Order: sequence, then structure tokens, then C-alpha cells
Amino acid sequence: MSLSVKLTTKENVLLVRLTGELDHHAAENLKKEWQLSMRENNVQHVILNLENLSFMDSSGLGVILGRYKEVKQAGGEMVVCSISPAVKRLFDMSGLFKIIRLEESEEFALLSLGVAS
Repeated sequence: MSLSVKLTTKENVLLVRLTGELDHHAAENLKKEWQLSMRENNVQHVILNLENLSFMDSSGLGVILGRYKEVKQAGGEMVVCSISPAVKRLFDMSGLFKIIRLEESEEFALLSLGVAS
């Protein structure tokens, strides 16, 4: 299964919805698409919805960590929401939840960033 990426903007927040599998084959395209969308839409924060992401390897973690650093440098915040159990375990093991906040749903994530859903 391949990766499907849906990028939408709500005020100053980029919503990144990933479906399928994020592996080394998909990582580079995701990185380019994500960076372009951040630049074009002048976003400050990112919400990463992983509800439909069934698999992710270390290259996916690398893409997320790289975008996290860009968001932090811009004074923004990255929030992960609706994460599947398998991907959550990978986030736990990698320590990403020490720097990236987890919210129950996209709606809560938007509210936490001051954007009405």
C-alpha cells in the first residue's frame, strides 16, 4: 500500500493527514510536498493526523522530526492527533512524544492551537 497525503490549511495551521504506509519510498516526496505547503501557505503550526497511517519506519520519523524543527524555528508548534496503536508505539519508542504533543482528535488539536474547528 502506498501513502496518500492530504494537506489543507486552516488559518495559520497546516493540517497533514496521512493514509497508508510511510516508508523510505514515500518519505522524500512527503518531505518536499510538506515543505512546499508550509512555505506557500505561510503557516505557523502543524497538526499531523495519523488516524489512517497503518505503517511508518525510521525514514518517516526523520521526515516528521525535520518538519518539527522547521516549525519550532518559525515559533510554531506541531501536534499529533488520532494516532493508530502501531504508529503510537513507534513514537513512544523514539521519544517523539517528549517534544511533540499528542491530542485525541483533530478538533482538540485545533482548539489547543487557538483555532476554532
